[in-house]
Amino acid sequence: MSNPVFSNSAVFGEPRRGAQGKGGTATAPSPYTQYGTSGAQATDAASLQNMYNAPSAGPVDTQRLTYTDVIMKTAGLFALLVVVAAASWSLTEAFPGVWVFGMIVGLVLGLVNAFKKNPSPVLITLYAIAQGVFLGGISKMFETMADGIVLQAVLATLSVFAVSLALFSSGKVRVTPKFTRWLLISMVGYLVFSLVNVVLVWTNVLQGWGMRGGTLGILIGLFAVGLAAAMLMVDFDSIKRGVEGGAPAKFAWSAAFGLMVTLIWMYLEILRLLAILRGD
Repeated sequence: MSNPVFSNSAVFGEPRRGAQGKGGTATAPSPYTQYGTSGAQATDAASLQNMYNAPSAGPVDTQRLTYTDVIMKTAGLFALLVVVAAASWSLTEAFPGVWVFGMIVGLVLGLVNAFKKNPSPVLITLYAIAQGVFLGGISKMFETMADGIVLQAVLATLSVFAVSLALFSSGKVRVTPKFTRWLLISMVGYLVFSLVNVVLVWTNVLQGWGMRGGTLGILIGLFAVGLAAAMLMVDFDSIKRGVEGGAPAKFAWSAAFGLMVTLIWMYLEILRLLAILRGD
């Protein structure tokens, strides 16, 4: 298949059907012979030369995914999340359970968006709002227990993100099939461990952080942050392949959604790790 920029062009594209030549073969009038006067021919030749000299169409012109699209969508969603989180933070004392509602709605919307074949800007925006409600409330709760812990968690999350992006961009860490398989196995193992720990804490078999307390909890927390950083590498690689593969521009929403999910998870893991280190 030829480049769509050329195939859809009136000059370089395939002849239009409808004009029949000898033997019934479809032909298209030449831009150099369709006019009867030499002046018209010269004018058309000049127009053709101008089109030839014009710069080729870029990703924006062809509605293809670009890194700029991803950055803008991601920045916009996180700006919305921060604004909602600030409002939720201030309303937590008046409505102490509102963050639980945000957590549940965010989980449902996260699953819906994750399994949709085509991204929905509305649902992804609603996900950002719900997560803002959740993060604002739970961050306020942690801040009450340990003053300054939220700022530390935010700075740590941004630092890990920057380091992960730098390592990926430098090529020192490559996302290979072996790397992806290792990450998948580790993620499944960590998920099972987390679910078991939550059940044991909720049923009062274990107290506090459960199996995540003490030295073991610190090691598990560091492992979880490492998993989140590895997941960021996979996200970066997926975005790179999408851009280089010429994915439609609308998938910038999917890229932004994927980055948001990973960064929220990383922030929560760092927040919990800092709380364990402080003994709260």
